[in-house]
Amino acid sequence: MKKIKFCIVGCGRIAERHAEHISNFGTLVAVCDNVTAKADLFAEKFSTKAFYSMDEMLKENQEADVVSICSPNGLHSKHSIQALNSGFHVLCEKPMAISVQDCGEMIKAAEKNNKRLFAIKQNRFNPPVSAVKEAIDNGHFGKIYSVQLTCFWNRNEDYYKNSWKGTKDMDGGTLYTQFSHFVDLLYWLIGDIKDAKAYIENFAHKNIIEFEDTGVVIVKFYNGAIGTINYTVNSYKKNMEGSLTIFGENGTVKIGGQYLNELEYQSFKDFEIKDLPVGNKANNYGNYQGSMSNHDLVYKNIIDVLNNGASISTNAFEGLKTVEIIEKIYNSI
Repeated sequence: MKKIKFCIVGCGRIAERHAEHISNFGTLVAVCDNVTAKADLFAEKFSTKAFYSMDEMLKENQEADVVSICSPNGLHSKHSIQALNSGFHVLCEKPMAISVQDCGEMIKAAEKNNKRLFAIKQNRFNPPVSAVKEAIDNGHFGKIYSVQLTCFWNRNEDYYKNSWKGTKDMDGGTLYTQFSHFVDLLYWLIGDIKDAKAYIENFAHKNIIEFEDTGVVIVKFYNGAIGTINYTVNSYKKNMEGSLTIFGENGTVKIGGQYLNELEYQSFKDFEIKDLPVGNKANNYGNYQGSMSNHDLVYKNIIDVLNNGASISTNAFEGLKTVEIIEKIYNSI
């Protein structure tokens, strides 16, 4: 089996998670960041070569197969397209971009260059989430009536300090940076969203971020189901909950915990979800946690796709749909 070679663009916290898994499944041949000290430290830690320009890195590493994009949200499109046009496959961190138009341009670049564009949707791999998806696909819910998505996290002033996070042009909004994985699950489990109405406010982060810290959303799906999204980063001191409750004709289920990691409730007609495996721990960033860390499964899939022609776990179109739904929500305000 060919050992897949990777480059990383952006040497922030999430890039370390990528580098760890690349070292397990492939080879990290180069990293780049326009902050030279960050690139140097990162390269030293992971025993690879540092670059300070993406152009230079791509030119000098033509033997690489995949470029992992870990730069700020607002640069995902630019960096992905540059890598695709240079002849590399791309793995793009969430969100795929912060506009539907940019997502479309990324997909066009992948098609034009006959390269793969992988989108990260790691919450799909959470054991209770994948079990509920299987139950839906096998008809155990019957007709789905409604869904409630709850995202109650904490992001304090230190999280946004001296960072691109919290800026409109590089971050995009709380739904993009904190909760795009959760929005993806609505699309993946329930279906595409036809209409959305929302109210948003910035209560506790004035002069800290350029958008909302809290939102309440009502959505209607094309299949007739209705739902709500209730989200905030104002949970006092720490993350409280990331949950999804589904009400169907023949079943009700709640996936909860801090990041959709626990099956908290189930009641079905002639069916039960049993023997769930233990999931991975959350991404730990010191003072706060992110979603469940399933990047290992993402990288396993990439290797399987490129070496064995396997099916891609999350394609670029699905990445675009998440952005489209979030854009629809923000445009409704």
